[in-house]
Amino acid sequence: MKICVYGLWHLGSVTAACLAEAGFQVIGLDNDVEVVKNLAQGRPPLFEPGLEALIKKGLAADALTFTADALIAVKEADAVWITFDTPVDEDDRADTTFILDQIQAVFPHLKDQAIVLISSQMPVGSTAALEKSFLNDARGRHVEFAYSPENLRLGRAIEVFKAPGRIVIGTRNDRTRAALTPLLERFCDTLLWISVESAEMSKHALNAFLATSVTFINEIATLCERVGADAAEVEAALRSEPRIGKHAYIRPGTAFAGGTLARDVAFLTEIAKNRALEVPLLDAVLPSNRAHQNWAFRQLSSCLKDLRKKEIAVLGLSYKPGTDTLRRSSAVELCRNLADAGATVRAYDPAVRRLPGDLQAVVLCPDMATTVQGADALVVATEWPEFKNMKTDVIGSRMRRPLIIDQNRFLPAPTADSKVEYVTLGKPL
Repeated sequence: MKICVYGLWHLGSVTAACLAEAGFQVIGLDNDVEVVKNLAQGRPPLFEPGLEALIKKGLAADALTFTADALIAVKEADAVWITFDTPVDEDDRADTTFILDQIQAVFPHLKDQAIVLISSQMPVGSTAALEKSFLNDARGRHVEFAYSPENLRLGRAIEVFKAPGRIVIGTRNDRTRAALTPLLERFCDTLLWISVESAEMSKHALNAFLATSVTFINEIATLCERVGADAAEVEAALRSEPRIGKHAYIRPGTAFAGGTLARDVAFLTEIAKNRALEVPLLDAVLPSNRAHQNWAFRQLSSCLKDLRKKEIAVLGLSYKPGTDTLRRSSAVELCRNLADAGATVRAYDPAVRRLPGDLQAVVLCPDMATTVQGADALVVATEWPEFKNMKTDVIGSRMRRPLIIDQNRFLPAPTADSKVEYVTLGKPL
């Protein structure tokens, strides 16, 4: 089976590399010539553990190639897997027109009986619109469309792709199902075959549920701080309830970021608006999340009073551990707010080698020790595993004021007789 993977940022480069390792003949297609050039030399467009080695393995085995030429990539492909990362603006609105245009651009090159498998996040109804559009350019060819929502996670993408637990696929008929089964069962035994529209909606529903869960427990944690309750103990009580369960998404912590969850909440609220439906619960999710994003800054302001000329150490800058992505990172936003408030900010991240242009006031340090030395406060912003080995008492001894803001309770708690001020989400103030 020859597969074209179309769109080669995070989702696409991971998909192409994993398919090639699984024994398929894969050609990656992207309109960005520089991205294609780098991938052809084994350099992925962003950091993901294990991805560079996997791409080089596919290249060496002649199972994986890359091109910016749509005709070369698509003309002999049995399946074209659409893997564009959907662009999202600062208001969580997705530019789905961009993806629709990219897909329609390869319609003239699709061969008869090809399958277009879409994994890019788009609003429900997008696949049907593409099917209708293709009919205007079919010229006697028969092409099937299917939708399988992506479920990758930055920092664990290869692991999740290879062992997803289950794969949801929306199809129109048994022929498409039969054609895709040998491809997908290479990675998972549990294939959930549903309608195209249900598959599209399932992605919206999943991310909206997770987003609602995050905002719910963070609001509970904020209330705990004011009434003398401990959010970690409340969480344990909730998980013991069979109707909620031990795997529920109810750990108090930072506001969700990155755009993925927010994008699907925005999709659903826009769909409801267009159909004159009221969805007050979903309407409240993004405002609640935005209100929670400044928790660490509020705690610093409360503890230090005046942030001007204070030295603040920030550990972790990336959106999440296991990646060097800074876009939509709550840690980066915290650094901006601290710099605007007149604080001196020092930061360290194991994967970040340079800062955005508007963060030039932030000092990027080479290690943890340099970052915390003489600081008035430390914020644990991204949960890199190497930070877990730090002892809070040792950190505090290196600081001018041993104040540690650890929103997610990531570090080991200080000892009972410690002089460290340890502030975390959901503990009584």
